[in-house]
Amino acid sequence: MSHASLTDKRPGSLRGATLPKWFPWAVAAGSVALGLGVSAAAGLRSDVQWALIAAVLFVVGSYAVSARVEGARQAKDRTATSLVWVAFVMAVIPLASLIWETVKRGVKVLDVYFLTHSMGVVADTEPGGGIYHAILGTLEQVGLATVMSVPVGVLTAVYLVEYGRGRLAKAITFFVDVMTGIPSIVAGLFVLSVWILMMGMGPSGFAGSLALTILMIPVVVRSTEEMLKLVPNELREASLALGVPKWRTILKVVLPTSIGGITTGVMLAIARITGETAPVLLLVWVTNFINANPFQDPQASLPMYIYLQYANSGGSGAAYDRAWAAALTLIVFIMILNLAARAIARWKAPKTGR
Repeated sequence: MSHASLTDKRPGSLRGATLPKWFPWAVAAGSVALGLGVSAAAGLRSDVQWALIAAVLFVVGSYAVSARVEGARQAKDRTATSLVWVAFVMAVIPLASLIWETVKRGVKVLDVYFLTHSMGVVADTEPGGGIYHAILGTLEQVGLATVMSVPVGVLTAVYLVEYGRGRLAKAITFFVDVMTGIPSIVAGLFVLSVWILMMGMGPSGFAGSLALTILMIPVVVRSTEEMLKLVPNELREASLALGVPKWRTILKVVLPTSIGGITTGVMLAIARITGETAPVLLLVWVTNFINANPFQDPQASLPMYIYLQYANSGGSGAAYDRAWAAALTLIVFIMILNLAARAIARWKAPKTGR
């Protein structure tokens, strides 16, 4: 049977007609052109409007052409694929736009001087100054929260997966699920009422770390629990069959096998708390000077720095540029954390051979 008989839609052929591989790209280009034309004809000036029109035309056009050439079954498959691509583009475009806008505006004042100096005696409306005090505060607050939350979260997950049975385990799981949805302002108010109002402690970086710890623990517990469940039971049984105690099996077999996923979960938890503003506003306050002691006096942080600089800028000026530069620094910081997590996960992952 010739190749042509496999692609032609003729009686007796084993395979119906198929559209070329460049068909989706052609439909996408045509949909964008038609979307721009319809938008211009209707007087629509919003990019969102013509983009939505182009997305609808892309899905409808893919189905119509495919149904006529390939049949209804293949047309439904192409429609599902088209919807997936449309959803992907709709998710990527805002993210790319956000990154581009932050980079474009943030590089104006982002330099070595900006990273190594504080605001000091510089007024918010004056040029100059930097974010060294805010970077130092963020690193200390997030670091303390990580030190306190990761051991608690990992050990709790180990208990739930390896030992937890009965009502206690169910109660812990329930409260972890509840804590996952707690707004950051609630955690801040709780620490404010207990640590500052009841115990008489003043605002400090450590007070903010306590609230960040509350927000971080449930994320670490849930992600670690899921990773531990993925470890095959055969590995546990093989270790126990050799007479290895259960605690040593967990330490030497279970945790090393899932260390990649656990590290990724921890990094996600850190990324969540790094940008929190409400607990910092309530518990840490803000200062324009360098405070390297997180256990005493107010301390600066990147989220509060960004908020205050933008609030005092009026939408323009030196403070406005500093706010964008600080936002870019925060994004780069989170990116570095994720890259480090991937490197650690690859380094610590169990080595497999053929």
